[in-house]
Amino acid sequence: MAENAPFFDDLAQGPEGGAAYWLTASDGVRLRVGLWPKDDAKGTVFILPGRTECLEKYGRGAADLAARGFASLAVDWRGQGIADRLLKDRRIGHVEDFQDYQKDLDAVIALAEEKAMPKPWFLIGHSMGGAIGLRALVEGKPFQAAGFSAPMWGIGLTPVQKFMLRFVSPVLHLLGLQNRLAPGTKPETYMIWNGFTDNLLTSDREMFDYMTHQVVTRPELGLGGPSSHWVVEAIRENDWAFELDLPDVPALCFLGGDEQIVNTQAVKDLAMRWTSCELVTIPGARHEVPMESPATRALFYDRLAALFTESAR
Repeated sequence: MAENAPFFDDLAQGPEGGAAYWLTASDGVRLRVGLWPKDDAKGTVFILPGRTECLEKYGRGAADLAARGFASLAVDWRGQGIADRLLKDRRIGHVEDFQDYQKDLDAVIALAEEKAMPKPWFLIGHSMGGAIGLRALVEGKPFQAAGFSAPMWGIGLTPVQKFMLRFVSPVLHLLGLQNRLAPGTKPETYMIWNGFTDNLLTSDREMFDYMTHQVVTRPELGLGGPSSHWVVEAIRENDWAFELDLPDVPALCFLGGDEQIVNTQAVKDLAMRWTSCELVTIPGARHEVPMESPATRALFYDRLAALFTESAR
């Protein structure tokens, strides 16, 4: 039986009845999952957050899904939220192997079975969660349809930066520096040190303040930049994605017209290869499509609800 975990419902602003639980992945890492059940739900949406994010960030998204007839859940991946942090400096995002996130997802699926979360099951993967979600579909995890928001199917580095990281990575390991903060990143949470004016996340001030309030009120939810090792692992995951046959699963991929964090060309190239995936570009939207203007959020959840409802028939 999963044990109750802290759940900051006042920060999440999700639908009534939400609760959080501790889970343990197969390698012993402790995770946290938030569930938002719904009576007579059409199914359950697994929300797979991006790097740095906590499950409370998707409380409003859970409310949007509930309004459209779906139960939902979200996870604190290893190394973020109040799941186990993997480095002594808890401000640095880290993973030993990118495939370890699948161990996290396996534990979430087991909890969903234990709690009898209504089927069919669907997923929404944002940014890093989009990379995790793609591998989950390729590996045959039990999702009937999928939505992606600015998926990290290509990390936002220039070819020169990627080459340098590949070249430098063995040296960093030799020197024991691979777990240090990646060059050009900061240990503080992005919303705090950057502010709204020129942020790359959302054009909507109210949603920016919602996200910022969470990490200011509960600093333990925040996360800074990634380790150099995390970046190398992410590049390897992206390389793997472009060598595989894509799954025959109905999908929608949303990309903001003002996206500047993930590699937009890589996203477009993969979506073009994926015959069952439709790419939806939203003019004026930035990286956090589910945290954008009310009109953009309505479009995002309306399109996904229609896809999920149709695929459940």
